[in-house]
Amino acid sequence: MDKLKIALPIVVEGRYDKIKLSSFVDGNIITTDGFAVFNDKEKLSLIRRMAEGGVILLCDPDGGGAQIRRFLSGALPPDKIYHLPIPAIPGKERRKKVGGRAGTLGVEGVDVTLLRSLLAPFAGDAPPVRASLTKADLYADGLSGGVGSAERRMAVAERLSLPKNLSPNAFLAAVNLLCTEKEYRAALSEVTV
Repeated sequence: MDKLKIALPIVVEGRYDKIKLSSFVDGNIITTDGFAVFNDKEKLSLIRRMAEGGVILLCDPDGGGAQIRRFLSGALPPDKIYHLPIPAIPGKERRKKVGGRAGTLGVEGVDVTLLRSLLAPFAGDAPPVRASLTKADLYADGLSGGVGSAERRMAVAERLSLPKNLSPNAFLAAVNLLCTEKEYRAALSEVTV
C-alpha cells in the first residue's frame, strides 16, 4: 500500500504515535513528548515554525490529549490549525498492560485504515477546503454559549463519532473538516438534550 503524501506537518503526542503514522504517511511528523511541550520552549518554537503554513493536530481522545490540544490551540494561530480528532474507541494499546483512565485507544492503537481515512483529505500538496460552519452557527444551534450547550455538543459529537470532550472551537474545526453540513444537521436533529 502506498504511503499518503501529506504536505502539512502532523503534531502527535508521543513516539509510538509517530511510529504508527510513519508506517503509512510520507510527511513531517513531530511529537509533543506528551506534556513536556508545556515547558519545552525549543519544541514549542519548532512547532510554531512548522505551523506557519498550517499544521494537523492529532491528539488522543482523552483528558491528556484535550489538555495538549488546548495548550497548542492557545500557542498557535487558530487559522493555521487543522484539528483532527480521533474517535473515542474503547480499548487499550497492545504494548500496555493496563489501559488509560478514559478507556479509549490513542493514536497508536487506532486501526491504520481509520487513520488513513482521517488523513486522506490532506493527501497531496494543498490542504483541503474547509466547510462553512461558524461560531455563530454553533451558538444558534445551541452548542455553545448557553445553558446545556456543552451536553448538547457532546451528544452531537457522539453521533458524529467525534471525541465528546472537544471545546467549541475544536468541535467546530472537527465538524468543518470531517463532516458535510448535511451530516452535521442530521446529527443535530437527533439530539434532544
